Amino acid sequence: MKTVSPQPDIAVIGGGNAALCAAIAAAEAGARVVILETAPKPYRGGNSRHTRNFRCMHRGPLGPLTDSYTEEEYLADLMKVTGSKTDEGLARLAIRSSEACLPWMEAHGVRFQPSLSGTLSLARTNAFFLGGGKGLVNAYYRTAEALGVQVEYEAAVTHLEIDDDRVTHIEYTQTGETRRINPKSVVVASGGFQADTDWLARAWGPAAKNFLIRGTPYNRGIVLADLLGQGVEQVGDPTQCHAVAIDGRAPKFDGGIVTRLDCVPFSIVVNKNGERFYDEGEDVWPKRYAIWGRLVAAQPDQVGYVIIDAKSLELFMPSVFPPIKSETLEGLAVEMGLPPAALTKTVAEFNAACGDTSGFHPTELDGVSTTGITPPKTNWARPITDPPFYGYSLRTGVTFTYLGLKVDARAQCSIGDRPVSNLWAAGETMAGSILGQGYLAGFGMTIGTVFGRIAGKEAAAHAN
Repeated sequence: MKTVSPQPDIAVIGGGNAALCAAIAAAEAGARVVILETAPKPYRGGNSRHTRNFRCMHRGPLGPLTDSYTEEEYLADLMKVTGSKTDEGLARLAIRSSEACLPWMEAHGVRFQPSLSGTLSLARTNAFFLGGGKGLVNAYYRTAEALGVQVEYEAAVTHLEIDDDRVTHIEYTQTGETRRINPKSVVVASGGFQADTDWLARAWGPAAKNFLIRGTPYNRGIVLADLLGQGVEQVGDPTQCHAVAIDGRAPKFDGGIVTRLDCVPFSIVVNKNGERFYDEGEDVWPKRYAIWGRLVAAQPDQVGYVIIDAKSLELFMPSVFPPIKSETLEGLAVEMGLPPAALTKTVAEFNAACGDTSGFHPTELDGVSTTGITPPKTNWARPITDPPFYGYSLRTGVTFTYLGLKVDARAQCSIGDRPVSNLWAAGETMAGSILGQGYLAGFGMTIGTVFGRIAGKEAAAHAN
């Protein structure tokens, strides 16, 4: 085993948004920092390179954000999607701190653009990155390297040795050899375990083998498992995750944001038997889109099918893959492998249950609903009548898992009731401390930015 020299003050494990925020904050506090990124340089950035925006509290117009988005409204949105399964203290910390993050991000190279059109309805609540997540990641790497942060790629951490109340050393593999460093402080920001499909299957059962992984194939939970195995306090349920319904034609790994489907509110969604199974119009898309991954996971073969008509085709941001198209519903059913009689019956029953559609409004709750069918559609319920007809297959796309490291308001980890004196966590690795279930669009980037900055400052204070 090779002991690396010179030794850093701080080792940051991971290479995405949270890791970069921690590294930058620590370097600005005067610490010598090394980032250990498992991925090769072209794939650096973890899931962050697939993101588009972060959710930001603001008491008035701020950068690209309009109007205001108060702490209480933000918290209410979070409580709704999580079913109140959150640590309210940490949630409020993330929300309050987010307002100061936007100017900090701009000062460190991130640029913003006006919000995207379509069904996201986020101009007031979410700030969109110019160049997307990859633009953000690249900006932060430039900033970090200008501050003297050392970046090691293809550096796969395998073990953190904890002795009593501190991490004594880190072992990682790189270029075929095992290396060792002895930093004064450690920040873990290496994501969840979603890319380890065997672990997913242990948590979810065999159905998880049919899940697609939206993000990086490098988040396999190796560091997480190592620390949990040494008694570091855990938080979260292994069956809870940020999972959305994505295009069924997406690759197994790394399909990213372009495979997401935003058309559910303007559709009906059926299973392989041609039957509807949930209210497609329950709420505006940023608050409800994440439930559809779990809903599809519960269907036969873990697959669903979106059915829309010509008048809805331009109302949402399309997937990278074109929809299946037919002039008739029967033809669409055949193309999609659905039973034609069952699908046409389901559509006919849905159409008959639709009422007055004059109040239809695609970007807000409009109350245009069905009557007399189960499940209902409570908003945006328009008959599917205008050819050509279009369809997409849906599969569960897992973004990140919520089982993680429990942290306090200083982002510090603990064993029992005793803090590990030089160990902090940020980002998806500790997001289960706040996200008990469900998801709110852009909130993962908020958690990573806020707790990355906190962890970096605390780690530097300890090292210094």
